[in-house]
Amino acid sequence: MIFFRLLGRITCVVTILSILSGCWSSREIEDLSLYVALGIDVGHETEFEKKIAEQGGRYPKLDNVTATVQIAPGYSSSQKSEQSGSPASGKTSYANERLTGDSLLQIFRQFALRRDRPLIGHHLKVIVISKDIAKKYGLDQLLDFILRDNDIRPNCLVLISHHRAVDVLTSNDPSRIPAFYLTGITNNSYISNKILEPVSLAKLDAQMQSGSSFLLQNVLNYNGEDKFSGGSIFDAKTKKFIGELSQTDLEALSWLRPNQKGGVIKTYSKEGFTVIYEIKKKRTRIIPKVDGDNISFHIKAESEGWMMEDWRSPEKEEKGAYQDELEKDFAKLVEQQIKDMLYKLQHTYQVDVADFRDTIRIKYPKTWKKVKDHWDEIFAKVPITYEVKTRIVNPGSSTE
Repeated sequence: MIFFRLLGRITCVVTILSILSGCWSSREIEDLSLYVALGIDVGHETEFEKKIAEQGGRYPKLDNVTATVQIAPGYSSSQKSEQSGSPASGKTSYANERLTGDSLLQIFRQFALRRDRPLIGHHLKVIVISKDIAKKYGLDQLLDFILRDNDIRPNCLVLISHHRAVDVLTSNDPSRIPAFYLTGITNNSYISNKILEPVSLAKLDAQMQSGSSFLLQNVLNYNGEDKFSGGSIFDAKTKKFIGELSQTDLEALSWLRPNQKGGVIKTYSKEGFTVIYEIKKKRTRIIPKVDGDNISFHIKAESEGWMMEDWRSPEKEEKGAYQDELEKDFAKLVEQQIKDMLYKLQHTYQVDVADFRDTIRIKYPKTWKKVKDHWDEIFAKVPITYEVKTRIVNPGSSTE
């Protein structure tokens, strides 16, 4: 009896181990092409595609979109090489491949005709879309296949390139993989209020589904170097690019978004010397008011910070009055920046990407139901008042 029980247990263990030892459909990572970035540009056939077409290698398509996939051979080892130094022989630690067509899915399947290893999107880090193609097509059109594909990470970052997306995904540093570099920059938002809160593919899908206008981080490129600068505005109805906010505008916008922290304010003394205030704490309330059919907002913003740089050296007896004067100057500067930014949103673009809608939706849900379908048009006309205070809690140390 004991023998049969022991035999049964051994059989169970062997069966379980054989099941856990692997999946029948698994493929080794060395047999796959892991792409970590995707660039989407206005369609323009590459030289390779033109020469192949001349040899009869064309298939029915329109040249609407050019897709760039950034492939990182040996994903984990590529990450290490990026951190530890240049790869041997000075070769780049990634490969960019481009194809043109009118369907992203079909383009991806065309890669199977020129690569011995199939593309896999489980490790996609960033999607870069050029401003030019975002003017022609809505993001819901461009990303339709991406949003439907279960292989692609819903938490990958979405960025807008000022010019070509492929240029943003090209580095002059052979040890750097642009996909990792771009996602890394977003981690600096705690020290700069010129960086938007990262927008993932899943968050972007939610924004588009909500029917509201939205903002995506801009990235510029020159000679293989990238820089985040400003934001791209997308219309709620068309999902197309309609305009941009500058770095200064993003600084102003950060005062209206509670999750965004950090940043500096720069002013000048009467003598023209530079003075820098670094924000340490910030609290802003957007207070909505509804009176019948009339809607208005009051912005109340307060901050505490340190004086981190002062090129003027005031006398000791002047320091108290001088600090009070600077606090007023900083507050006036912030208020003016917010006014200028909101003027663009209300009068130039007539869209709400500063989330004023949320305050109405939460505090006045009945009113929101009446205005939500044409909120951008209403927002463009609502009056907004301001109340900004800054306080220097640490004037810093200086030599006497």
